[in-house]
Amino acid sequence: MVQLSATDPTTLLAVALDEAKAGLAEGGVPIGAALFDRSGRLLGRGHNRRVQDDDPAMHAETAAFRDAGRRPGYADTIMVTTLSPCWYCSGLVRQFGIGDVIVGENRTFHGGQDWLVEHGVRVTTLDDPACVALMTEFIAARPDLWFEDIGGERG
Repeated sequence: MVQLSATDPTTLLAVALDEAKAGLAEGGVPIGAALFDRSGRLLGRGHNRRVQDDDPAMHAETAAFRDAGRRPGYADTIMVTTLSPCWYCSGLVRQFGIGDVIVGENRTFHGGQDWLVEHGVRVTTLDDPACVALMTEFIAARPDLWFEDIGGERG
């Protein structure tokens, strides 16, 4: 397992950003995530694989959560994601009691992060320029796939 500094959210975000770039290179939606424990130990990582796996439920947070495997509890974990978690992934965070979420950016999509905060989850938004650029460029290039991914209509 990889050990990173839990005190540096940007370092943790780098793992998720690498995943987002991998997803884009595979022809998918460039959203990445990673699950860490509070000491900074990487538990799992993944990226949005809806296109690649033809699986509408394979969001980045879901992939990282699955990669981490079973644990007796998740309150001591940190979900790091390049984009504000959608309602589906926000539900995953709440369902399993993940205590902290680090968001790379929420300009292109705000998701359920306010709801998470209202329910006691500590959310830190980094407004990372690389995450913003990745999503902005993707949305401009593939609006059809973006709107499919977020479950919305164009326009």
